[in-house]
Amino acid sequence: MNRLQQSRQILIAFVLILVVTLTTACGGGTTTSDRANAPTAIGRDVTYAELQRGNTPGGQSFGNWVIQTSQGLVQDAYVRDNNKLAVVISPQVRPSDVKPLATSLVQGFRKNFPNQDLKVLVYAADKKLILTADYDRQTNQVKYS
Repeated sequence: MNRLQQSRQILIAFVLILVVTLTTACGGGTTTSDRANAPTAIGRDVTYAELQRGNTPGGQSFGNWVIQTSQGLVQDAYVRDNNKLAVVISPQVRPSDVKPLATSLVQGFRKNFPNQDLKVLVYAADKKLILTADYDRQTNQVKYS
């Protein structure tokens, strides 16, 4: 059992390092839009993969990238106004791995959307908020609640 837990921790650490390392691969940058993109109605012919991941082009791109690179740890992601990231984690993420995952997401989010305060909201698979990470650019600190 100990070997299984150690292997799992190594795998999660590798995924977190991968997320932080490759975050700039998204190339979203800070993109602003003069128009507000209201969420569109989802028709019966729209697949889950086609759902919006952000309300700006840069946010959409980063949200898609988080889903694609998370290797199943993140089920859903949405970026709002290029400063709030909400993610729904899969049931396979252990409670002890939630904070390191949030830390990695904050680091990647900060690289793609610099020079602003950021918020990462982590939701369980049942859509209940389990952790909030607030990044303050003035102090360069993350506060968790």
